[in-house]
Amino acid sequence: MTPDDPTTATPVRPPVVDPATWQAARDELLVREKAHTHEGDAIAAARRRLPMVEFDGAVEVVGPDGPVPFLDLFQGRDELVVYQHMWYDGAPHQGQCEGCTTTAWHLKDAVYLNARGVSFAVLTTGRWAEVASYVEFMGYTQPWYSVRDVAAPVGGDMGYLTCFLRDGDRTFLTYRTTGRGNERVNASLGLLEMTPYGRGETWEDKPEGWPEGQHACWSWRADADGHATWGPTSRPVPQWTRPGATPVETLGRD
Repeated sequence: MTPDDPTTATPVRPPVVDPATWQAARDELLVREKAHTHEGDAIAAARRRLPMVEFDGAVEVVGPDGPVPFLDLFQGRDELVVYQHMWYDGAPHQGQCEGCTTTAWHLKDAVYLNARGVSFAVLTTGRWAEVASYVEFMGYTQPWYSVRDVAAPVGGDMGYLTCFLRDGDRTFLTYRTTGRGNERVNASLGLLEMTPYGRGETWEDKPEGWPEGQHACWSWRADADGHATWGPTSRPVPQWTRPGATPVETLGRD
């Protein structure tokens, strides 16, 4: 299910023009799009030139087979990307972070990363017994590990995409990002930004008469009928696709 459009009135639509006029406007925008792509390439080049920080790769994290050294997460590859998933102790599945759910849901398969010599894992500060139950419910197949009481950069603050490099038994932190930096894995947002009405969020610059939208991330939680809500019967949207998902009376956060 997906949330309904937040507006009730029929919104204004783009003007109707002939194909030649549309193509001219499209070509003009394409110049800006290509400049944006080239600037992104330049930023990526600068990212590759960042210095790095060495840390102890022997530090242990907890997975389905018990404690393992962080080095094992590389799975023999030289590079590793992790998503550091926020966690609410004692909360039911529907009470876990909706933003992290959005990110992790878009990273359900790392086959293309693996093909380029990059491994992927999800880290979280939750107790492993709770984490294992959540991973099973969500149907995730990528590896998850608990980093409870583990220091940064493996543990610490969650909600980050983080990159690591391995050189033999030596491990290095190379890059971290959070906030809108995490959006690079959320293909849904990229597709929404290609549509006439965009994300449907208030902060967007839009023509007069366009749907006003709601607060950022307004559609990340929904009730059983697919209506966007942050109320007591809501869940992160992907959870409604999971077997046995039912409305609840409380989020139950500790």
